Amino acid sequence: MNRLLEAELIYGRLLPVAEPHLVARYNKALRGFGLPETKLSEFDIDMSGFSPQVAAELQDFDYLDPGRVNRRFIIMTPAQENLPVVHTSFSNTAGLMHEFYSANARAIHAVTLRDVLYGEIEDSVAEVRTLEDLLSINEVRFNVMSAEDLLGKAGELRKLSDRLLTEQHAWREDDLLSRMVDLAKETGDIRENVLVPDKVIFRHDAFWANHFGGVYVFVDDKITTVICSPDAPGFRRSRPWQVSYISIEDKAQIFEFLARTGRIELPRASWVEASGLLALRAEMAILGMAADLEPATDFARIDPVWTQTFLHRHAAALAREGTYPFLQEMIRAIMRAGTLRIADVAPERRISLVRAQPTHPDQWLTNRLIAQLNPQDFISRFVFDKQGFYAAYESFPEPFREYVVSRLSGAYLLNKAAFRKRLYGIGDDQHA
Repeated sequence: MNRLLEAELIYGRLLPVAEPHLVARYNKALRGFGLPETKLSEFDIDMSGFSPQVAAELQDFDYLDPGRVNRRFIIMTPAQENLPVVHTSFSNTAGLMHEFYSANARAIHAVTLRDVLYGEIEDSVAEVRTLEDLLSINEVRFNVMSAEDLLGKAGELRKLSDRLLTEQHAWREDDLLSRMVDLAKETGDIRENVLVPDKVIFRHDAFWANHFGGVYVFVDDKITTVICSPDAPGFRRSRPWQVSYISIEDKAQIFEFLARTGRIELPRASWVEASGLLALRAEMAILGMAADLEPATDFARIDPVWTQTFLHRHAAALAREGTYPFLQEMIRAIMRAGTLRIADVAPERRISLVRAQPTHPDQWLTNRLIAQLNPQDFISRFVFDKQGFYAAYESFPEPFREYVVSRLSGAYLLNKAAFRKRLYGIGDDQHA
């Protein structure tokens, strides 16, 4: 993974924590969770406060995600809102954190000037043992604390202020007035600085969870759809009257569901040609075959002449695997007719011809599912399914790893927003 670290393709764009007072605040939060303090003088954190360096030191990459449910967070500064979430068991952790930051911006700014916020994103289950446990999560509550108890002191000062305003002789109580002065020295004027977060309960809708090999949960008006391994405990047994189950191996049924619910764009020349997405998938299919069949290839020297030679040399293997010739044929057909009659396409191949509908709220989750089902497209997998990408990367031969890192650094990292907009139609203001 060193090459990924150096290229900032893993744990990239994190916030350095180096000032002694900030390290001390982070340690107070760790103590609040009952965890050992870090002995590091410098480390990086993501939006939720997770630090890969602290995780390595503690030998526990789930130190903020115990049981892989009820995720913990540590907020040192409002600037964390603009960071990624690099380690999580639920795909919507980043979205929930964004909502919390946005809804409580004033309180977060005021508290983190002198304290650290920490706590848990609590839901209705303490442990995920079956699919029913995942399906029972409808909303989450941010249970928020502060190391110096600024939140508790602000709440106490608010109550004392209310007594002063409502009880006729409260102003004569010296102990009350003295306590208010002492509290105000720590909290400031709570009439001006809102210290207690206003909104702490948020909806928990469509998501991916890394339990049971990966579970996709899509929520529609009258039915919830679960896509995962049929070996997952509770598959087709939890709430069968309101939950539809699809095997992650059934590409045809997955496509039918995504198309019926308006979550995908069917292949049309208007976006296929402008995006170049299907051409990219065809190219990725060749590269993936080359990594399998000729792992010692110097991928940096690949050019059209090499590609043609490879196609001739491995024509039989490419035909058996089928992805490259299929995509090439489909691209030509779309360019000729402007669209495709999808009923004429083999059901198991249809998912390789689509992308998520850019205007649908579930576009990131849908693109993640599509990327997982087109594993040779390592670029799309890195963009939407980083856990899957990292697992696949470990199996790549060394020359291919070097090429993959170089390709991602040049094709994606240079201008991620423009890249996502061109290939997937995703706007700059939308988050993973």
